Amino acid sequence: MPGLGKHRRPKQRPIARKLAVAGTGGAALALPLISATTAGAAVTQPAAAPAVKAVTPIAVKPAVAKAAVPLTYSVTVGDTLSKIAVEHAVNGGWQALYEANRSAIGSNPSVIRPGLKLSIGAAAKAAAAKATGVKAAAAAKPATTYANNLDGWIRQSLDIMARHGIPGSYNGIHRNVMRESSGNPMAINNWDSNAAAGIPSKGLLQVIDPTFRAYHVPGTSMDSYDPVANITAACNYAADRYGSIDNVNGAY
Repeated sequence: MPGLGKHRRPKQRPIARKLAVAGTGGAALALPLISATTAGAAVTQPAAAPAVKAVTPIAVKPAVAKAAVPLTYSVTVGDTLSKIAVEHAVNGGWQALYEANRSAIGSNPSVIRPGLKLSIGAAAKAAAAKATGVKAAAAAKPATTYANNLDGWIRQSLDIMARHGIPGSYNGIHRNVMRESSGNPMAINNWDSNAAAGIPSKGLLQVIDPTFRAYHVPGTSMDSYDPVANITAACNYAADRYGSIDNVNGAY
């Protein structure tokens, strides 16, 4: 039989965690004790919010309006206020151009001499407001109806000429129309030197196309055969060259 061995009773290790006994009488409740250090470690501290950097707004300087620089134009041979106003995009058209330069031009806007210095910048802009007011007043008036015949064409032309400061009378226009075309708005001259040059005289007052374009009156048709456009352009040309259509008594 085997030798008797020494049996060692296993040594019980103490529980690392102490128990606290709570209660009264024989009943007891064992509760784990948690140290203050352990409890503090169990609480998670919220992360600190990142600092927000203040941004200083950039000061914006107010825009400074630049003063308009007046512009001038020197009149050349063949110029008209209408032509200059269109070519230089004058605000308010030839009326504003005339108002801005009335003292230099004089009482007749159809007559401007070569070399004359005209203000087509700031001064013309200032006069545009006045011209606009005149147009608005004219628009408020009821439109006049004209007969579609020689009498009506002349009367309509005279009204347009009056608004543009172009001189001329009913008798002066009628006399020259009858001599030049016998009252036929489609008349054309195919035999003279102008016709030979490829620019025949056309319409009631027999105007060649280059003259018609140069002296065309704003607000009328660009068709040189149009009776009213033909009369007003011819009268504008006659005023520039002879002072008035009334002074024309022959070929012009």
